[in-house]
Amino acid sequence: MRFVLTGEQREFGRSLDALLRAADTPGVLRAWAAGDHGPGRALWRRLGDAGVFALAVPEAYGGVGPLPVEAAVACVELGRYAVPGPVAETLAAGVLLAGVGGPAAKEWLPGIASGAAVVSLRLPGHGPYALDADAADAVFTVDGDGLRRAPGPGELSVSADPARRLFRPGPGGEPVAGGRAVEAASRAAGDWASFATAALALGCGEELLRATVAYVRQRRQFGVPVGSFQAVKHRLADTLLGLEFARPLLYGAAVELTEELSGGPAGAGSPGAGAGIGSGTGPAEGTPGSGLGTGRGAGSLGAGSRTGPGMGALGAGAAVAAAKATAGEAGYAAARTALQLHGAIGYTEELDLAWWLRRARPLRDAWGTPSACRARVLAG
Repeated sequence: MRFVLTGEQREFGRSLDALLRAADTPGVLRAWAAGDHGPGRALWRRLGDAGVFALAVPEAYGGVGPLPVEAAVACVELGRYAVPGPVAETLAAGVLLAGVGGPAAKEWLPGIASGAAVVSLRLPGHGPYALDADAADAVFTVDGDGLRRAPGPGELSVSADPARRLFRPGPGGEPVAGGRAVEAASRAAGDWASFATAALALGCGEELLRATVAYVRQRRQFGVPVGSFQAVKHRLADTLLGLEFARPLLYGAAVELTEELSGGPAGAGSPGAGAGIGSGTGPAEGTPGSGLGTGRGAGSLGAGSRTGPGMGALGAGAAVAAAKATAGEAGYAAARTALQLHGAIGYTEELDLAWWLRRARPLRDAWGTPSACRARVLAG
């Protein structure tokens, strides 16, 4: 199958690229790691104004979603610029609260959609930590069929990435909801967190590869750029192949999530189906000023059979797991390549790229390690 983004989806990605290019994210990262969340929260609000967090929130609560394809486009860009904060967790919290409904959804979803609220999340089966809980306005945790709001960030744990601060929320807190609706919403939120993290890992890997290619073009040995050496070319080519193989799995998972939401083929025109991936021959119906599709049959699949290689046989959860394993490992491989080809400078704290190098492995393992994701794919 061939996946092609619509012109509107591509323009949305370009608009985020322009916003983040002007945002000095290395400076924001350094401040975030030092405990100064002000610059990061300001950037978060700008991303909210651009519609990023509204992608996981239904229209009834002030969002435009759920729109998995646009969420993938956005998270790849955020990964390329290493935007700090619980991005995947906030998107997943939007899915969780929308699935549960009730007063908590009315209280928190409009703020999530607008970027006014930063939310972290801990779900069963995904470890004991809540990312950046100290910077979050709320931390939601699920235990069994019970959803509660944690009383505080909890205990800080050591992280390989100082800009990804891990906390263990304590027991107790305010009960929010319970029952089977929580269990189902928790599973859906876990899939969205894994999906968004896969996109962040892909974007991180893309930036690591871009920076490394630029570096080997200007670094010289024996009177020539090191990028002209065959061994270096092969290493970079392998890295590129890994990232490019991950991309269709990510968008395939987006299509599967869209189908799961609509109960039918993506882009079939069902109300609430979400934007699919189109042929690029015409723009999807958009929300004025946002660059986002409205989710009313806005997208369609591009050329090729719906049951092409790797598609149709997997459900949404397994498709997300396949994308997460592949994108996570491709991003980490890009980090290893970047570190090797930058040489000793790659170890220096002053090099901005060090923030991407430190981020790749935590993204690989967060919300589903490669082994756990492979096991889920095999289980179907």
